[in-house]
Order: sequence, then C-alpha cells, then structure tokens
Amino acid sequence: MSLTTFNLTIGTADVLALGGWLKSSVCAVRRTTAFVIDPIGDLVDADNCEKLERTVGQLLSELGIEPAVVAHDLHPDFFSTRLALRIAERKGIPSLGVQHHHAHVAAVCAEHGVIEPVLGLGMDGVGLGSDGQAWGGELLRVDGAGFARLGHLQPLRLPGGDRAARETWRMAASALDSLGRRQEVAARFSDQQAAPTVAAMLERDFNCPPTTSLGRLFDAAAGLLGICPVQSFEGEAAMALEVLAERHGKVGALAGGYDIGDTLDFRPLLAVLAGDIDIGYGAALFHATIAAGLADWVSMAAERYRIRRLACGGGCFLNRLLVQGLTGLLHERDIEVLTARRISPGDSGLSLGQAWIAVRYLQER
Repeated sequence: MSLTTFNLTIGTADVLALGGWLKSSVCAVRRTTAFVIDPIGDLVDADNCEKLERTVGQLLSELGIEPAVVAHDLHPDFFSTRLALRIAERKGIPSLGVQHHHAHVAAVCAEHGVIEPVLGLGMDGVGLGSDGQAWGGELLRVDGAGFARLGHLQPLRLPGGDRAARETWRMAASALDSLGRRQEVAARFSDQQAAPTVAAMLERDFNCPPTTSLGRLFDAAAGLLGICPVQSFEGEAAMALEVLAERHGKVGALAGGYDIGDTLDFRPLLAVLAGDIDIGYGAALFHATIAAGLADWVSMAAERYRIRRLACGGGCFLNRLLVQGLTGLLHERDIEVLTARRISPGDSGLSLGQAWIAVRYLQER
C-alpha cells in the first residue's frame, strides 16, 4: 500500500474519508498528518469495491487510527458513500457528506495548509450539487468546514444524460439549441444516426438534464469544431483541444466572448466556434477566452468578498494551458492562485479534501 503524507498544520481527533466514485482513494488523518493512498480505481468495478473495503481496514489497522468521523461524497449511490455509512454505524460515529466541488477546493487548501477563507473554482466533468443537480463549473467561498456557492457557469443540457459526456456532438447540439439554432442539429450532424432524435429531445426537454460543468463545455467546443465526435476515453476531447491550441500558439481572448451576470455565460464564444473557423485557432481562442472569463469572474468576487486567494480544484485543472492562462491573468491583479502539486486536482484528490473538511468540522463542533 503506497501512501502520500501531508502535514495539515491543524488537527483534532482522527478522521477517515473515502473519496468518490472515479479514481477512488482513501485518506486517514492521525493528529496533524493526512495519509492518502494511491488511487484504487473506478468503483464501477466490483474488484475495486472489494479492494477499497480491504484497504480501509488495512489503513486503519496499520496506522492505529480510530476515526471520530467518516467523510464521504454527497452522492447516495456511490459504493464509497454506502461503505462510509456502514463504517459509521458499526463504529457508532457520525458520517459527514461533503459536496464534490467543495472537496476539490478543500484538497488544495489542505495541501497548502491554508486555514483562512478562500475563493475556490471547482471545475470538472460532474459532481452532485447540494441542490441535487449536476455541477461542474462552480465559484465557491470556502471558510472552515462550510462553503457558499457564489456562482456557476451557464447551464447546458445533456441530451441523453450520461451519453452526452461520451459523445461531444451531443454537447455541440445542446450548444446550438442554447443559441436558438436547434434547427441546424440534424443537418450539421447528419453522420450521426441519432441526430434527429437528439434535436427532438432538446425540443421536448426529454432526458436532457442540465449541467453547469466546464468539462461538458469543453466537449461542446470540441463537438462544434468537429473534434472527437465520440470519445474513446474520458477527457479525450479536452486533451485534443489542448494539443491543438498549443500547436496553434497564443491568441487573445474573444472580445465579448462571455457575459457575467447571474451566471458566467460563454454562449457568445460558442456562437463563434459554431461558425466557419480554423480548428487550431478555434481551440486556442476557446482556451484564451475561458481563462479570461474565469479571471474576470474571480476578480469580481475578490473585490466583493475581500478575499485575494483562489484555490483551483477539479479535473479541468489538469489542463496546463488553462492553469497558465488563468494564473497569469490573476497574478496581474494581485490575486494568489493555489493549485494541486503533490496530488491530482481530479477525483483521486477528493478524499484529502473530504478529510480536511472533516477536521475543520470537528474543530468547529
């Protein structure tokens, strides 16, 4: 069992955190030290579920940890959640549900030992929100064990639910629908047999749940540019966009490419990508405009809440171009940007964030 340790600078009683669903990991805290195991894998696999249960027992036994609380994701159907509830019941200790993007941001705070309030960007493919909806493009204020959702990306619909996360042309169809151009879907994606059906689904709002996910916005951009219509693995389209943008070289953000109101709305950018545009230039323009929009959004919150430190968590921050662009823009505005260094910003870091929140929860009781 391979472990990565973190000095949390603060501590209370021991805690245990069981992560999420994908790239599952476990974190146990003894006094001020957090022990995070290497990712077990996705819990869609029964063998990985069994391995998770064995690993928890081994970790607690070898480290001599008796947790006072066990933390888990809010999603009730995750195996890690059900296991956490069983452990809590068996040991007679409380369980603590932690919102997915709160945990992403908290993992970065834990790694950097930050206990003061921070702004947080939780940007990924999907995580269950505290309102029961699919989140993934969130601006948070994190303070102690609590958080406030300050804003989110303009939602896009997922035609076909989870299938839209695998087929970028569906997210492109959703983008066209959001631009009032649903009538273009069937002809534009005539090579996709389901295109007329997807257009009808969008018209009737049938099996089209909304999401605020930045990951799905990347998919929509890829689909509009004709990149990876059907992905063969998670994140393929986003990685292809990044490679194309790097090859093209740096460009400026699209003027008027986003609106900031109740949401951060990138539909003006999507409208340009839906036109006749060079693929490489479109990929570079997308990255530059997303970074600029996020920077303006964060800057407005920094002024309003008088917080000049931002923690960035979630799988979208595996994108080097996005991180570099956002960090550069915010440094110009004297806003400190914290990113994951020794642990992934993706789901394998969730358990560290959950454990950090559990520690703060015990402190505040």
